Amino acid sequence: MILNKLSETMGRKRIKMAELARMAGVTRQTIFELYHDKTRVLKLDTLNKICWALECTIDDIFEYIPDEENS
Repeated sequence: MILNKLSETMGRKRIKMAELARMAGVTRQTIFELYHDKTRVLKLDTLNKICWALECTIDDIFEYIPDEENS
């Protein structure tokens, strides 16, 4: 399972969704959907922009947790 930690990362950095959207050059809707874990497909370019804006790595936004059923 992939754990979405965007809201946690944004909270630590005290950045609001509208501010991140502006900094990353993506729509507020994109950030909203990702923040609320509603996104099913995410372009690598968008992820790159978000990491750049937050000055973080992918590990700060997502975490891989192995499913017990797949172990």
